[in-house]
Amino acid sequence: MSLPLSLPPLAVPWRDRQGSFSPFKLAVLVGLFLPGLWLAALAAQGQLGGRPIMEAIHTTGLWAVRILWLSLLVTPARQLLRWPRLMLVRRMVGLGAMAYALLHLVLYALELKWDLARLVTEIALRIYLTIGFVALLGLVVLGVTSTDGWVKRLGGRRWALLHKVVYGLAGLAVLHFALQSKIDVTEAVLMAGLLLWLLGYRALAPKGGAPGIGRLVLLGVGAALGTALIEAAWYGVATGVPPLPVLEANLDVDFGLRPALWVGIAAAGMLALRLVRGQGQKKKKARAGE
Repeated sequence: MSLPLSLPPLAVPWRDRQGSFSPFKLAVLVGLFLPGLWLAALAAQGQLGGRPIMEAIHTTGLWAVRILWLSLLVTPARQLLRWPRLMLVRRMVGLGAMAYALLHLVLYALELKWDLARLVTEIALRIYLTIGFVALLGLVVLGVTSTDGWVKRLGGRRWALLHKVVYGLAGLAVLHFALQSKIDVTEAVLMAGLLLWLLGYRALAPKGGAPGIGRLVLLGVGAALGTALIEAAWYGVATGVPPLPVLEANLDVDFGLRPALWVGIAAAGMLALRLVRGQGQKKKKARAGE
């Protein structure tokens, strides 16, 4: 069955703004569905453990955070790679994060056997649920207002100010993640460290361009150190473990890399992209000058 001719091009997620088929957008759309399809396959095979709904709740929440971080990475990646087409998928990725967050809440309601009164009570009385619900509401608002129509209604300046709230929502999301993780907050700390890098990038990047090499180096080192301090502070407050042993654990890789080192590696990867792209641009200019 063919699509109605009156359907706006942007209503079809695999088309670009000119209404043409975009393999890139289709690939991103399929990628956004993959975690949910994988989760559904595990559930169908009975491989989600003794509490399958709770496992599904944790998995959808984890992917909501991961995909939200990817949406925040779009602008830095576009600037570092000098690839404007990346902006075509920023809205789609943000809506994907919102969808997984909503599914996260729906599954929690299912775990409570659709007892909505109890759901409201839990959200009101448990601080980590309150924080998560506020973050979800914020994502829904940003999702609803992400359309071109809302840009026109609000005006570009006010729309941009509203959507900067996403960084605050990301902070609430990672706090919710850490509080519900209880003892093992490794991935929550990792996501906090990556958010530090993203916030630092936004502060250091000139308008419309990427930061220089020196600033990216300092950003990577600062984000890694900040991640180590966040981890030490968290364990100090939550469990009473002295900060020094936690900080020293970052130097011992026998049991795997700590979040601070992973943040450093990710930052080094972004720096490498900047260097490679810069060399590519120099070669193009040299060939053009011949």
